[in-house]
Amino acid sequence: MADEKRKRCFVVQGFGEKTDFRTGRVLNLDDSYEIIKEAVETAGLECIRADKVMHSGSIDVEMWEEILNADLVIADVSTSNWNAAYELGVRHALRPGRTIVVAENQFEFAFDINHIAITTYTHGGPELGRHEANRFRTRLTELIAATMADADGRPDSPVFLSLPGLEPPLRGKRPAAAEPGAAGEAAGTPDQGAAEEAPPAAADPAAAAWGTLRDQAMAAKSEGDWEKVKTLLSAAHAIVPREDYITQQLALATYKSETPSPAAALAEAREILEGLNPVTSHDPETLGLWAAVHKNKWYLNEDPADLDEAIKGNEKGFYLKGDYYNGINLAFLLNVRAALPGAEPAEAITDYVTAQRVRRKVAAIVDRALAELPEPGTDDTDVDLRKRREERYWLLATRREAAVGLGDGDAAEQFRQEALATDPETWMVESTDGQIAVLEGLLASSPLDLIGAAPGSEKAGKKAKRPAAAGDKPKKKHKKDKKDKKGK
Repeated sequence: MADEKRKRCFVVQGFGEKTDFRTGRVLNLDDSYEIIKEAVETAGLECIRADKVMHSGSIDVEMWEEILNADLVIADVSTSNWNAAYELGVRHALRPGRTIVVAENQFEFAFDINHIAITTYTHGGPELGRHEANRFRTRLTELIAATMADADGRPDSPVFLSLPGLEPPLRGKRPAAAEPGAAGEAAGTPDQGAAEEAPPAAADPAAAAWGTLRDQAMAAKSEGDWEKVKTLLSAAHAIVPREDYITQQLALATYKSETPSPAAALAEAREILEGLNPVTSHDPETLGLWAAVHKNKWYLNEDPADLDEAIKGNEKGFYLKGDYYNGINLAFLLNVRAALPGAEPAEAITDYVTAQRVRRKVAAIVDRALAELPEPGTDDTDVDLRKRREERYWLLATRREAAVGLGDGDAAEQFRQEALATDPETWMVESTDGQIAVLEGLLASSPLDLIGAAPGSEKAGKKAKRPAAAGDKPKKKHKKDKKDKKGK
């Protein structure tokens, strides 16, 4: 007699770093998944998440198959992920029981699900701390074991609990293909196990899991091979066109590749990002990338509309999330616009003053982040250590730029030395130095000198003699945004 097939758990969850828009925190859901996976496997089940599904067809078909047929579904609704919430709702509609809902403990429960049992865990930062990981793993393992041991399969779906007597839907066998000349055959009797009895689809050697493509792309990204990153992510995007993270990273790789030309690459990246509706988006990553594309377009063509669009993107992203990347670039671009020849004095002064206020906020954000940056752990891998060094460098580089903008030369030099002590790669230092060199040129003459000047007056006209940002723009190697490896 054949061994019983190993039971399967499907995890409904976003992946990568996602922003909790209510709190502004960034949560690493891949880190959460690793803990969930360990708990599932400890309980004796096979564990799978959407990005690990191998397929040769539509990702949606395979996902619905898993949501319907999986012996257990664990749904992580942290960061109010709409996709996860929708997929949880589908599971509750299809299956009466064996669904576990988890969420990060600062998740704000919606009215429609606040009566559902939700197991919470705590993110100490982007990642779970060791103590919390152990606690959550133990608690979830116990819950899985209890759920799978319930022979009666008591309902946990609010749909089946609210509608007594409701039966789960059944799937009918697909009619067999008619032989040539045959009249056709009737469909078989409905059979919920029909899908499992169907022969597997033929393997397609060209179809790789999009999770694998993503991992390969991130490895190429760390090496600065943007054309390879673009190729890999283009393949992943064709498989999962509605996965925001893949779309964002593809847009980044596209404009960084500068092929077939910088202008063409930027136009293509802009078109990719339009699929994420940047005008109405509340995702700081999308907004930061949208701003970066238009900032680089401004460097190429000096079209004021591109500069304004870049400012709007960074401004919205900064005020939504309060992150230092969007903030420091917002301040920089405000100074660029304030320095444009022919700008109205009042508008230039407003941009200049706003830039200073933003820098003060960014400085405070960075100071807190530096104080909370975890020390390297004994279990850290080389990849972990490199990520920590890079994060510390970009924090210190941002703090240095803020100090330059605020006129604190001593602090700027101190942060420069501390940033160099992290042993950064050459391109990182060149990128930072390039933007700061432009900023120093922009700040050489303050628009505050124009106070009292009427538009078109001789005093106001003197402003046009200052070098505009485009005239001071860094060399080609400096035109790229500061945080290539941070996702911008």
